[in-house]
Amino acid sequence: MDHNNDSKHEEPMDLDDLLPHVGEFGRYQKCMLWLVCLPACFPCGFGAFNQLFMANVPHDYWCLVPQLANLTAEERLGLAIPTDNNTYSKCSRYKMNWTEFLADDTIEISGEIEPCLDGWEYNKSEIYSSIVIDFDLVCDKDIYPTLGLVALNVGGPIGVYFFGVLNDKIGRKKTFFFCLTTLILGGILTSTAQDFWWWAGSRVVVGLTIPAIYQIPFIISLELVGPNYRSFVTVMTCLFYSLGIILLAGVTYLVRDWVVLSYVTNIPFILYYIYLWFLPESPRWLLTKGRFEEAARILETLARVNQKELPVSFKQQLKQRIMLTRTKSEEEKYKNGPGVLSLCYTPNMRLKTILITLNWFATEMVYVGLSYYGPALGQDQYLSFTLSCAVEIPSYLLCWVIMDKWGRRWPLSLSMIISGICCVATVLLPEDAVTETLILYLVSKFSIAAAFLIIYPFSGELYPTEIRGIGIGISAYIGGLGLIIIPFITYLGSDNLILPLVIMGIISVLGGLSTLRLPETLHHRLPQTIEEGEEFGKDFSFEDCCRCIPRRPNSSRPFEEVELSDYEPTEETPLGPTHRLSMHQLVRQNSIMDTPKDVDGTMKITYWF
Repeated sequence: MDHNNDSKHEEPMDLDDLLPHVGEFGRYQKCMLWLVCLPACFPCGFGAFNQLFMANVPHDYWCLVPQLANLTAEERLGLAIPTDNNTYSKCSRYKMNWTEFLADDTIEISGEIEPCLDGWEYNKSEIYSSIVIDFDLVCDKDIYPTLGLVALNVGGPIGVYFFGVLNDKIGRKKTFFFCLTTLILGGILTSTAQDFWWWAGSRVVVGLTIPAIYQIPFIISLELVGPNYRSFVTVMTCLFYSLGIILLAGVTYLVRDWVVLSYVTNIPFILYYIYLWFLPESPRWLLTKGRFEEAARILETLARVNQKELPVSFKQQLKQRIMLTRTKSEEEKYKNGPGVLSLCYTPNMRLKTILITLNWFATEMVYVGLSYYGPALGQDQYLSFTLSCAVEIPSYLLCWVIMDKWGRRWPLSLSMIISGICCVATVLLPEDAVTETLILYLVSKFSIAAAFLIIYPFSGELYPTEIRGIGIGISAYIGGLGLIIIPFITYLGSDNLILPLVIMGIISVLGGLSTLRLPETLHHRLPQTIEEGEEFGKDFSFEDCCRCIPRRPNSSRPFEEVELSDYEPTEETPLGPTHRLSMHQLVRQNSIMDTPKDVDGTMKITYWF
């Protein structure tokens, strides 16, 4: 017995083995999380959504007639602008020589019309500053603000790849500040734009940092805490992201000038450079790069602040484990390991990959689409946007509680279907039912936010460990293409306010229904190899599809069967508890709700904004 214990102590130590001894979530991690890493999520929401308010469209505008400048606005409208059903035209005017008309009262106004050759006048009683007003983005150019959103979303996939490479090459800390600098530079370029194309180009620069600016501090947080707290960190990161957007809503309410707004939502983040003295590099990344002394200093500080003591031989044991892991990692690179095509080699894996990707596409598209559409609903765009962000907070908390009790499949499906039904139901309301439409919208946003949180861990649990990172990366990346399409769908709302909601509702319902074909992962030991992945859920039946409460698998199954009493959950095989969770247990639950890992144990950025 003693010999076995001695052997166990002589085994090389992993960082996840060490953290329980020095504190998985002690004073050090709490300070880093609450004061550094979580506030570092704010720039992402600011950069992603501030342009919704830079591109505000005035409710009333009409053709500018310079010759009538000395008349009042009402007189100019009455003379020069044709009407249709008692509504003044926004894109045409009467074709007249207005100088002659003013000089000779006997000249009658011609019925011939022409486009707005001299620009437009805007009713600035509510919106007095936006790129729409400054660059005349109305009538035949009214799609230009939508192209600005497309420009922002085009930058995202490029930035995730670029900063993902940097994240693994030069470290998390340096990459975060490089990403932050890029975001601030893009914001300054936005503020100084002299025309639309300059402004759109600057939005591409900002888009390069989204969602990387969010994911990098998220990864640092995950790598600082123990495995038992990663689910908690994930939920808190989502909550702080939503709080950041709520803060943005308050800023946009106070600052109505689009140039000043661009400065205000970017320049204050210069203060984040203070983190250069406080934000640690990831010890896990340092260890994988062989920088043992630097990693040891951080871990010693962590243990000291947490009032813990490091094991005497921890440096040597960590070095042995990391060198062993790196050797295995190098060997792995020379093997013909599974690649992207292995996601579709076999029928069951192919079906699951298609369904997961479809769900990513639907969830991301509807979530971001509803976020973009928030200001267009209700009587006050700032209040509507604030409420649309605020409903995400209880949604995340509810998901956190129910996922490990009722599973992933039905909560994901119901949240998408409810979101879709609420969107489609708006078509049944009369046009003047503004409040009722807003309520249905908020219920829809609440539901799709829940789906957005569930889809990530559910996907990770469905893909085998061998190809988990590849699977999530591919599904999330293809799903992210919906972000390029969704601005065009929301653009349809300029003619019909309800149409985009109906389209997003149909997409959400279809995605939710397709989820029911995926197997439940709660209570199951998850597949490790591609072969096990093919077997997992292969015998899926109609009864399984209709079952709402997850059932424990039969013990005869080789890799699925797990009972909590017999099996200790690991990060590779997360399990839901069978008993009622207390708040302490909820915070400490083990989960794979984190970024996929490479073969050397480091966490990777994937595109899941």
